Amino acid sequence: MGNPATPSIVYDRCFASSRHCAQKGSSPQRTIRSMSLPDELQRIFDADRVLQEAESVLLRNKSLDEVIALLGRETESALQMEDRKEGTMRLERLADLCAQVPGPRMTDALIAILNDAEPRVRVAAGEALRDLGYERYAELARGIERALDRNADGVAMSELPWVLAEIAEPSALALIRRFLDHSSPDVAAAAIEALAQLADPEALADLERFVGDSRVVLIEDFEDETKTTLGELAEEALEMLGVRREPV
Repeated sequence: MGNPATPSIVYDRCFASSRHCAQKGSSPQRTIRSMSLPDELQRIFDADRVLQEAESVLLRNKSLDEVIALLGRETESALQMEDRKEGTMRLERLADLCAQVPGPRMTDALIAILNDAEPRVRVAAGEALRDLGYERYAELARGIERALDRNADGVAMSELPWVLAEIAEPSALALIRRFLDHSSPDVAAAAIEALAQLADPEALADLERFVGDSRVVLIEDFEDETKTTLGELAEEALEMLGVRREPV
């Protein structure tokens, strides 16, 4: 019998193989066992269950300030990640989490995520902001006002008018009007189109002042891109609102 004071040594074939291959400068051969389709589906169900439980624990944390600070830091970190695949995955999840936590910092974080270059991330942030607007519209409105007050730029400012138009709260018109005066023609174009969607007759005068505006913008429609002017967009919006203009 061996000495009980001496720890037993278990031979690890994988570890030995890795060491041997590392010495030779090659990688160990691994046998990959494929799982059945039902097992793979069960793995997805199990992963979702773990995710939901972890999310519930995080959001039930008694220290809301700590949760807000954590989500804010992680959002800033994910936006700057060089590994865009990892950053995209994190930002999509963070968008959902930030929308569930009240407070101005979370709204600002969502608007920052909406400014990301990855379309998938912007879709997630846009949906999260829309949900926030339906549940806590005042928070969304104040967050958008802060972005406008600091003259924020970027793709988020072209997305926010659409969020407001979709929610269509009574104060949406006043907020979308502020986007019309943005220095970027692209933002003004988004606001014009959002006013057309909002279909509020009180927006007619706002649209009229853009008729004849020759600034050129690029309108993306799925995979197509079309050049047009702010004036032409305004005329189309007016037609959608029932205004027929005589050709000049």
